[in-house]
Formats: sequence, C-alpha cells, structure tokens
Amino acid sequence: MAARRDRTHYLYLAVIAAVVLGIAVGFLAPGVAVELKPLGTGFVNLIKMMISPIIFCTIVLGVGSVRKAAKVGAVGGLALGYFMVMSTVALAIGLVVGNLLEPGASLRLTDEAASAGEQQAAGASEGTVDFLLGIIPKTIVSAFTEGEVLQTLLVALLAGFALQAMGRSGEPVLRGIGHIQRLVFRILAMIMWAAPVGAFGAIAAVVGETGVDALKSLAVIMIGFYLTCAIFVFLVLGALLRLVAGISVVALLKYLGREFLLILSTSSSESALPRLIAKMEHLGVSKPVVGITVPTGYSFNLDGTAIYLTMASLFVAEAMGDPLSVGEQISLLVFMVIASKGAAGVTGAGLATLAGGLQSHKPALVDGVGLIVGIDRFMSEARALTNFAGNAVATVLVGTWTKEIDKERAAEVLAGRVPFDERTLVDDHGPAETADTDTDADTEGGAPDRRDPVQV
Repeated sequence: MAARRDRTHYLYLAVIAAVVLGIAVGFLAPGVAVELKPLGTGFVNLIKMMISPIIFCTIVLGVGSVRKAAKVGAVGGLALGYFMVMSTVALAIGLVVGNLLEPGASLRLTDEAASAGEQQAAGASEGTVDFLLGIIPKTIVSAFTEGEVLQTLLVALLAGFALQAMGRSGEPVLRGIGHIQRLVFRILAMIMWAAPVGAFGAIAAVVGETGVDALKSLAVIMIGFYLTCAIFVFLVLGALLRLVAGISVVALLKYLGREFLLILSTSSSESALPRLIAKMEHLGVSKPVVGITVPTGYSFNLDGTAIYLTMASLFVAEAMGDPLSVGEQISLLVFMVIASKGAAGVTGAGLATLAGGLQSHKPALVDGVGLIVGIDRFMSEARALTNFAGNAVATVLVGTWTKEIDKERAAEVLAGRVPFDERTLVDDHGPAETADTDTDADTEGGAPDRRDPVQV
C-alpha cells in the first residue's frame, strides 16, 4: 500500500514539474506553446467525461439509502440558503475592494480591445428562464451525454427518491450502483495519470497566448482580485468554518492540496469535482450531504465568480471613464450573479457573463470587456480555486448543521492518520462504503446504516 501511495505522490510532483516546464515553453517559444493547447483540453475533457456518472452514483446511493425524503429536502434547502448568503457576502467584499482600488482608472481602450469585448458579448449566457428550463433534460439519457451537472442532479434525485419508495426491493439496485461507482472512480484514477501532460499543454498555451506585456499592464486588477479571493477564503470562510465546525480552513485546504494543483493547472474547478466528492466522503461527511451539496454548489455557490464579476465591472467602468453609481453597481451585479448560475467550471464563461450583463444594463461599457480578455485565463484560475474552496467549506458546514459528519474521523483524516486511497478513490470500509447494503435492516430504519457515518 505504501508503494502505491508513493507512486501517486510522484504523479503530482510530475504535475508541478510539467507546470514549470509549460511556463518556460510559453515564454521561450510562444508559437509552439499555443499549439499545445489540445493537450490541456483533452485532459479536461477526460475528467468531464466522468462527472455525470460519478454525480449520478453518489446522489442515488445517498438519497436512495435514506428512507425519509424530508431529510434530503432539509439538506438541499439548507445548502441553497447558505449559498445565497455567501454569494451576497462575496459580492459585498468585491464591491468594497473594487471601489478602493479603482484599478481601471489609468488604462486606455484600443480598437482591438473594443472588438474583443463585442465578441464576448455575442457569446454571453442566456437568461434566468432559459437556465431553469435547461435543468430539465430532453431524455434521461441526454442528462449524461450533454454533460450538464444540474440535469444529472435532477435525474439522480428522481432515481434516488424512486429507490426510497421501493424499500427493500430497491436494495439490489443500490448494490449494483455501488459497484458501478467503484468502477467509475477506478477509471478516474487511471485518467489522473495523464495529468502532467494535460497540465503542461494547458499552462504552455495560456502563457504563450498572453505574454508578459498583458500581465504587466493589468497587474493591479490581477493582484487585487487574487488578494480579495484570499481574504474571502481565509478570513470569511475560515472564521465560519472554525466557529461552526471547529475545523481549521488551512488544514482543510491542505487536505485538498492535490485538487487545488489540478485546478491551477487546468483552470477549471470541474476537473476536481469527482475528487472533491470522494474526499468529502472520506473526511466523514455522509453521502446524502455530499451528494446534494457538492453538485448543487458547483452551479449555485459561485463565490469566486461573484467577486470576479464585481471587480471586473468596476474595472471596466473606470477604464471607460464612466464609473458606476452605487445603485447601478448593485442592480448590475445582482443580475450577473443570477445569470452566472451553471457557468462554474467552464473556462471563459465568467467573461461572457460579464459582457452579457454589461450589454443588458449599460451597453456603452461592453467594449471595455476587451481590456481584460488577455488576463481572463489567469483570473479564471482564481475564480475556480475560490469556488472550489467555497464548496468544500460548504459541504463541511452543511454536514455539521445537519449532524451528518463524523467529527472524530474528520480530525483523524485532517491529521493524516487516515490516508485517502488514491488508487481507488473509494473507501472499502468507511463513510464511502456503498456496495454492501445491509439487507437484514428493516424498511424504515434503512438499509444504509453503514453508509452514514453519523445516524440521525
């Protein structure tokens, strides 16, 4: 077992080396580096290929194993309420920092930048009604083939509630899905060995496309955005996590270090979604909480995106010489946070949402979006990292509020005494146990007692 852990350790050392090499190639041979972009795209697509089946298995096992539907509803309602509050807090922090920095005041808009802004507005996200209708898949199968997280979430919830109603006769189905979950996590573990290649291609391409000049001229907005995200994660989320769950945010982020490295190298929080599900279950949070909170958070808990939209809007307005009033700031940004739902994990989606919001509220500012096209990829990484950290913290908090977390196990895991199995990504004996359903349990008490680390 130790040898296997050592091999995965070398894998992530290889990812770090690949990132450094990709940066070097991007600076030394930008033309060649841009051509390497398909390597990063291919790796991210391999990860995304596994997201729908993993979410489906996790939610069906979590919901189907809980015999009381009200428990699932309570978890979902609590999670959505928390997401709304934290998005508002993130929005407020972005407003304060953006107004203090005024980062766009000294920049000048070029014709090339203006045309880039128009292109982004043309690809902006759809309205709220379209988003809500888009949650419903055309068929049950299309929820898996189209890669829509919320469509998969809907189908999985329906399947889980159906298995609840079936009682004992649904237990063979649960066992079968448990075996399928082990299979998809094993495939994911195999795909992870391609991470160094994907990281090299993705980083080389973005450095080759961006260059040093764009980084220098837009350093203020970049540094300000990164600092704002850090303040939100370590001060706001850190204080909340310590007060509610008694857990250090530094310890939690250290536990998720490999996932952060994966996000940093691919610029997509979606690439780490399957591993976040596995690691939260390993930490001791019950399957229903993980299965509902994590996928839902990926579309509704967009703390990093909220901060980005806030600061980027103020930046564009300052650069265009047309600052927004307080009332305009609030109405515009509330609209954009709502419109951004479902865009998490998609590189560049934040930029399109920004352009669409400006176009609908203040068309004169749309051209200014072109000013940050060059550095959006680097800001996309900060958005993804912040969104991911927010969802990890949210999962622990919801688990604590619903008494669905084994705190003793969490302490052992965060202390490194119960290592995560990188080879299978699933515990054979622990909170992630799913395949061996207790067939002797009664219908009401729940076959799933062995799946929930804490019983309620």
